Amino acid sequence: MAGTIVIAQGGGPTAVINQTVAGTALEARNRYPGARVLGALHGVRGLREGRFVDLSDIPEEKLRAIAATPSAALGSTRDKPDEAYCDAILKALQDVSADAFIYIGGNDTAGTQAILSDASAGRIACIHAPKTIDNDLVENDHTPGFISAGLFVASAFQSIDLDFRALPGIYVGIVMGRHAGFLTAASTAWALDQDSGPHLVYAPERPFERARFVEDVRSVFDRHGRCIVSMSEGVVGPDGRSLVETIVPEHMQERDQHGNIRLSGTDLGQAIENVLANDLPGRRARVDTFGYLPRGNIATIDDTDAKEAFEAGAFAVEMLEEGSGSVALQYDGEGTVFRRVPLSDVAGKTRHMPAEFLRNEENHVSDACRAYLQRLLPRRYPVARPFV
Repeated sequence: MAGTIVIAQGGGPTAVINQTVAGTALEARNRYPGARVLGALHGVRGLREGRFVDLSDIPEEKLRAIAATPSAALGSTRDKPDEAYCDAILKALQDVSADAFIYIGGNDTAGTQAILSDASAGRIACIHAPKTIDNDLVENDHTPGFISAGLFVASAFQSIDLDFRALPGIYVGIVMGRHAGFLTAASTAWALDQDSGPHLVYAPERPFERARFVEDVRSVFDRHGRCIVSMSEGVVGPDGRSLVETIVPEHMQERDQHGNIRLSGTDLGQAIENVLANDLPGRRARVDTFGYLPRGNIATIDDTDAKEAFEAGAFAVEMLEEGSGSVALQYDGEGTVFRRVPLSDVAGKTRHMPAEFLRNEENHVSDACRAYLQRLLPRRYPVARPFV
């Protein structure tokens, strides 16, 4: 089928996104000997500008070394193409005689593929391969990149809890996640027991109220002598606006080219520190913003995550004969399986944490959430319960 296959990466890099590139390139070379495999540099922006690297003849050993390296080896972009932009992309694909375009990314990437698929009228197979540490793609049980990022978050919060047992105080860790709280919830995966941190979890799926937050922290501190908080950067107030917009001073707020508030680029951490200092004076408190640290950390690349990311790329190539679609990682009760789903089922949609993943009366995760996390992030290190 394929004479020329184009691959690109979009959105935030992850620890395993290059596995998907390698899986795609190697499966294409195996399934379609003699096919040309081109990698677009910096996503659709480079594709539109005709900037490619030829992956066809790169030795397998080198491709697998790239696969094991974090970040996006081809370069990425956050461009969200409109119809005119997609016309330029389609022309660039036609200029290199592309039979297929495999774009690795999140729901915006799936949206781009849906537009291109319609515009090409089936002449080019447009495949979306999943990637996001936010774990927020519908039709997916989990997404490549999430487990490795979750491993970072789980280990960090277990370590913080041990630290604050020794020197008690209040700790807030702010974790990436604009609309979904899966990565924030991962902070609970390795808690030693019911008394262990994080004691409070604030996710975008539940409205944040300052007075309730202060009372929650005070109550936990009085009970345990310390309070560990896991907070998503995407938490929203009762009015539906992000916390960044409501408690961060306007002059410190930033927006991207699409008008979206920058969650990691504004000082939510400082604003939370001010809340603690003003409403709980005299308490030792620390706020850290994890920012980009979890998403491409070389020390927490998970073997299962890497394997699934590679297989997602290979499965994308398997799908080419059927035409456009999105690769979905689903759970069949025993393990992860790969299935083809329509692009329209994924494009522009956000998967939120199920309501049953959060407790009804308190800001914490439920047993159902813990079971989900235990399946994906089983405890790694034997940790003894401290004396304090």
